[in-house]
Amino acid sequence: MNDFCPIKRFDHLEFYVGNAKQAALFYSKFFGFTNTAYRGLETGSREVASYVMQQEDICFVLSTALFPEHSISQSVLKHGDGVAIVALEVPDVVNIYKETTKQGAIGAIEPTEEEDGYGVLRYAAIHGYGDTLIKFVERNDYSGVFAPGFMPCQQIKNNNFVGLHTIDHIVGNVELGMMNQWVQFFAETMGFSLLVQFDEQAISTEYSALMSKVMQDGTGKIKLPINEPAKGKRQSQIEEYLKYNNGPGVQHIACATNNIIETVSLLKTNGVEFLDVPRSYYENLEKRVGKINEPIEKLAELGILVDRDEDGYLLQIFTQPVQDRPTLFFEVIERHGAQGFGEGNFKSLFEAIEREQALRGNL
Repeated sequence: MNDFCPIKRFDHLEFYVGNAKQAALFYSKFFGFTNTAYRGLETGSREVASYVMQQEDICFVLSTALFPEHSISQSVLKHGDGVAIVALEVPDVVNIYKETTKQGAIGAIEPTEEEDGYGVLRYAAIHGYGDTLIKFVERNDYSGVFAPGFMPCQQIKNNNFVGLHTIDHIVGNVELGMMNQWVQFFAETMGFSLLVQFDEQAISTEYSALMSKVMQDGTGKIKLPINEPAKGKRQSQIEEYLKYNNGPGVQHIACATNNIIETVSLLKTNGVEFLDVPRSYYENLEKRVGKINEPIEKLAELGILVDRDEDGYLLQIFTQPVQDRPTLFFEVIERHGAQGFGEGNFKSLFEAIEREQALRGNL
């Protein structure tokens, strides 16, 4: 692989939201994040307020505009609350922006420097699917709390910590017929490769289906599955997403934990709602997936799914959408060697989502 776009890690995800102060409270109380930095009127930011929320190596930035004509306000009006920017930490912003745009990416923000007493932060961005931006962030010469213009928040221990530690993957939904175009985009502009693909036979129910391809960077740390709808008898979850999001965008964020039973138990105690899984799923579970270390009765109680590939097994669970529009949701995942995405659970997951679609009148 020609790794002309080396990536260190997911730097952060920036959400555009209608009320960042309330969203920060939501992610703190429900998902166990800690507010570590802030910008707003008090820091001299006259148009945008942002809250930096962190949990281990996961960083969310929740931003809201203070005026209706601002582009963030327009984004929220169009898409609702959701992920607007996928930020990747890179060693050299200028070179990566040059290489990606040379390979066909459309520039959104040219290489920019911001400076304060903690050094210089460099960043740039290109356009991704829909209105999503892919932002490159270089932190080599910056030691501040997050970025110039942000002030640190008083560190108070968050008793709602749930044990999430990294972003495992980020899934995007695109229109019918556009998946291969975005696969080509990530391959040509960022040097990603195809890890695995699923067709409508692998991911389908009686009513709906989708197709998916998983792209990853040269290190395997950055995984970006891309979904598109497939024709079915009813409206698929991807079509529902595209309708209410008014176009392509980030469908869900998978966050990793080292103890999914403990994490999900804490999340449920905090009030997070998950998709329901029928008890019949757990009948003869170990015959289907082999021996696992976790008690099946506890997995059934919490609704945690299990799948196995040639490298091991994984456990996963999916939340309900985290806003009124049936768009963005979260996955919690614990890997025991498995490198897959729970393809053995696709049918069960789809049926669970379709039950929720039926309740919303959207199936």
